[in-house]
Amino acid sequence: MGGIVSEEHTNRLIGEKSPYLLQHAHNPVDWHAWGGEAFEKARREEKPIFLSVGYSTCHWCHVMERESFEDEETARVLNDHFVPIKVDREERPDVDRVYMTFVQATTGSGGWPMSVWLTPELQPFAGGTYFPPEDRYGRPGFRTVLRRLAEIWSTERARVMDQGTKITEMLRNYAAPKGGGGELEEEVARNACRQVGEIFDEELGGFGGAPKFPRPAMLDFLLAFYRREPASADGQQAREMVFHTLRMMAAGGMHDHLGGGFHRYSVDRFWHVPHYEKMLYDQAQLAVTYIQAWQINGERLFEETARDILDYVRRDMSNPEGGFFSAEDADSLIPGGKEKGEGAFYVWRKEEIDEVLGADAASFNRVYGVEAAGNSPAESDPHGELKGLNTLIRRSTVEEARETLARCRGKLLERRATRPRPHLDDKILAAWNGLMISAFARVGMALGESAYVAAARKAAEFVRHSMVRDGRLLRSYREGPGPEGFADDYAAMAGGALDLYEATGEIEWLRWAVELQGKLDELFLDRENGGYFSARAGDASILVRMKEDHDGAEPAASSLAARNGLRLARMLDDAGLEARAVETMGAFAEQLRATPGSMPAMLGALLLSLSKPRQIVIAGPPDGAGTEGLARVARELATPETVLLYADGGPGQEWLGERLEFMRTAGPVAGKAAAYVCENFACRLPVTEPVELRKAL
Repeated sequence: MGGIVSEEHTNRLIGEKSPYLLQHAHNPVDWHAWGGEAFEKARREEKPIFLSVGYSTCHWCHVMERESFEDEETARVLNDHFVPIKVDREERPDVDRVYMTFVQATTGSGGWPMSVWLTPELQPFAGGTYFPPEDRYGRPGFRTVLRRLAEIWSTERARVMDQGTKITEMLRNYAAPKGGGGELEEEVARNACRQVGEIFDEELGGFGGAPKFPRPAMLDFLLAFYRREPASADGQQAREMVFHTLRMMAAGGMHDHLGGGFHRYSVDRFWHVPHYEKMLYDQAQLAVTYIQAWQINGERLFEETARDILDYVRRDMSNPEGGFFSAEDADSLIPGGKEKGEGAFYVWRKEEIDEVLGADAASFNRVYGVEAAGNSPAESDPHGELKGLNTLIRRSTVEEARETLARCRGKLLERRATRPRPHLDDKILAAWNGLMISAFARVGMALGESAYVAAARKAAEFVRHSMVRDGRLLRSYREGPGPEGFADDYAAMAGGALDLYEATGEIEWLRWAVELQGKLDELFLDRENGGYFSARAGDASILVRMKEDHDGAEPAASSLAARNGLRLARMLDDAGLEARAVETMGAFAEQLRATPGSMPAMLGALLLSLSKPRQIVIAGPPDGAGTEGLARVARELATPETVLLYADGGPGQEWLGERLEFMRTAGPVAGKAAAYVCENFACRLPVTEPVELRKAL
């Protein structure tokens, strides 16, 4: 969590709910939260603002706190010359996005902690990321920067204010709606596949060199391209790039072989030494990617990995009331010590493994690459922090030893549970929960696992009950409701509700998805140029309403919205929804033609728009054995290009029948539950036996 807490200092962050802000509540820095009180103080005292943005599981945020924000002298400079503001980027992605755009544009890179200096009118004039406490390696230390900027503010304020105005205008120009790109063509997707192929690591999987990120949105796009063109050379290459990457990631140290789930990224090209934090959005997206791969080739590794991700989230990242927590830290207390180390919870000395496993240790160590001197390559550990320590990485596959290895992993997991756990960020974010609901629903559908579907339903019920106020979705929940939601919250939750409807047949989730998509349009749609603004209109504390134009660690709201719109259009035969989705894709057409790999989730929506609308309708009472048998086959074999609908003979079918003429008459055949396989609601003859439906699909 940060350095040693001093109870001598308690600042106004003590009243906040964000774990990140609370971590700084005992700093000697006079922190404010983002809001009117801080802005008014800056204007009244004619001081610039120092804005520090991070999140509670951020390693370098902890480092900067220990080095600078807990230091009395540094705090004195900050308090005397600036109005210090702390922002949790996960709670306020709108604030983060504006100033990160400025930092990236002016320094060439970005990251967290982000440090930005603003005029009292919130206009940025200087910025960076992590600053060391003292001048070193040719870089100015944090105190040096603070004193220099305080001096400039005092002696050259007019110039600074003018610079802030010009920078704000630059940000407005950058964020200005582009539009006018026209409809996207399939060749854009093909170009993206080929460009990705040029940077594919054929030996180790993944794209480019170190550090290596999982990029599930890119992997999902490649699988969608393969499903569209399974016989073409481009399609075959797309499939093999994904399969090889997934196998190497599952074997690598980025995968937690004991507790399940994945760490954030690999610091090396080998997938060996990770940055050890675990983020909910990675678990959600990777579970979906692995289960899609399993649906294509039935490989046991892919199914097992999808399961271990979801089992980890259920065990360690779930609120008893249903919601999913945000993240686990990379840092934790070194066992037996008072200092924290990155990965301390996860790494092993060989002698401890030998002690725990006894006679099985030699086999386990051989398979998982455990060495007496530690197994981290020198280039992965340049400062020697992992000397003598092992990150488990699967070096070989020994099928006959599966039971022995599983027993060994269980014993080591028990031992690991006695160590000090990493900090858990237990705030519940709507967008990330939407992605996770999708994962539990889709994996549960594919594997016929009712427990996974139940976890998705419980989370959705929690969000709908605790994170909706006056008809609007909230961004976060922790010990009570947080701020209002943003575009990605609505888009991801609508997608989760759609997947939950398909997994359960419960019409309430489809109705909620329609409601969320409508509210997304109402609050965030750019009606002139297409696409979705990240933040709602009318917030005076946001300099510029920006659109996310990159599918990075999380898919952009516009990409999710386009996909949701297409799916809803195919469920409800709604030409207006389809037209809006096409307009959304068109808003990014010029960008995608120039840099097709920048928005792979949007390219996935493009491929969906080019596929024939395919529906599977299951007709029969929800609790009937015949209905469930057909539904199980449909859910197992449904691809992301297919939609499932349920003619339940009750309120669900009645609601659908108001929108779809076909659904008014779809029903059982000769008293038996039936399945209709349709293209654009032109349906083949119904089938009543699961084996017949399996053949049809």
